[in-house]
Order: sequence, then structure tokens, then C-alpha cells
Amino acid sequence: MTAPLAAPAGPSRVEELQARIRGMQATRLESKAVPTHPAFEGVLPGGTLREGTVVTVEGSTTLLMALLAGPSASGRWVAVAGLPDFGVEAAARFGIALDRLVLVPDPGRQWLTVVAALADVIPVVAVRPTGRIAAAEASRLAARLRQRGTVLLVAGDWPGSDASLGIEASQWQGLERGHGHLSEREVVVSVGGRAEPGRRARSRLRLPGRSLEFAAAEPGAPRDPVRLDEYERRATG
Repeated sequence: MTAPLAAPAGPSRVEELQARIRGMQATRLESKAVPTHPAFEGVLPGGTLREGTVVTVEGSTTLLMALLAGPSASGRWVAVAGLPDFGVEAAARFGIALDRLVLVPDPGRQWLTVVAALADVIPVVAVRPTGRIAAAEASRLAARLRQRGTVLLVAGDWPGSDASLGIEASQWQGLERGHGHLSEREVVVSVGGRAEPGRRARSRLRLPGRSLEFAAAEPGAPRDPVRLDEYERRATG
């Protein structure tokens, strides 16, 4: 004896599922832009941060601060969790408003719970995970971020992130033959996005510039950037 086949979903059920799918797609594709510093117009996919997305930032707290500066300067609150080396003086120089900054230097093993709670009330949250996150946990948090319209900046790896930024090369200016003052740092920022996996664009930024700000590098003949550790070896050698 065989079990009867389940009846196919009726037209109303199919239309309901189609509407839910369209709604989920619209949430991702039509998410609102978040005020971002003009220097990132040629760096980020689409030229700006987007509500409800996850952006990974590899190996640079300075780059993370620069990404926080635009939303903060626009009047939004920002939060930073799991980065005990996050310097408030440097943050203020970049334009981050300290009276709208929440710091949780050591969230401990409950870091994911802390991030989820922050994302419920603060529109831009930065975190350095203290452990690996499972894909299922990342997916649940991503749904929460989309619902709240929160941007999550991650200092490290994150499964299914919408974009990733990292510094490929770095060169300081102002140090001549082992003496002088470091005045400006030019970096090559590598950027990848979910839409084009495996492909990464590159842009040059001053991070920081001579006035302790950050900006897109001035057009002109590209310099030959060197890795930061190599430059430090030359300067002290």
C-alpha cells in the first residue's frame, strides 16, 4: 500500500511564497545607503555602506575607524565590541563623535549575544569576534541586521559577508634615511563583494593624511607601495 501523494500547493499558497521571496530580495537589493565618508565612494561596492549588511575589514583598526567616521559624523550612534586596542583619541581625530560611541572592550565568550543586543539599538556596530561563528548563527544574525537596518563591520572573517576590505600594501611618507617625522601613510585597499566572488578591486587612500584625516589619494603616477613590515625594516635597518 502506498501513501497518497501530497496535494500541490494552491495558487494562493504559491503567490504567498513568491511574495515572501520578492520581499527578501528587496530587503537586500534595495537597502538604504548609510552616510559614508566621500573617500570610500570609489572603494565600497556601490560607493557606500548599506543598511542590513555585513562588511569584513581585514587587519587594520585604522581602516575600521575610517569606515565608522562617516556614519558617526552624520549623527548616528556607533558601537565597538571586542577591540580593546581601539583608541578613542585616534577615533576622535578621524571624526568619530565620542558622545555617540559605545565601547565594549571585552565581551568575552558571549560576544555574539552582545553584538546581537547592540544591533537591536545601534545602527552601526563593529566587532572583533573572539571565536569562530557557525554559518547558521551568522545567517540568523544577518536576518536580524536586515530587520533592524544595522550595519555590521567585522574585524576578521565572517561567513557570507556582503563585502570585504583589506590593506594590501602600505607606505609611510616623511621618514628619510632613518630620521625625520612620519607625516602621511598611503595604502592600497583591496575590496571584494558578494556579487563578484574571487574578484577584488583596488584603490589608494591616505590613511592618515598630513592633518591626521583620511582621503582618497591624489591622482597621478602610482607609487610603488611596499608592505608595512618591509618599510619598517628599511627604516630601522
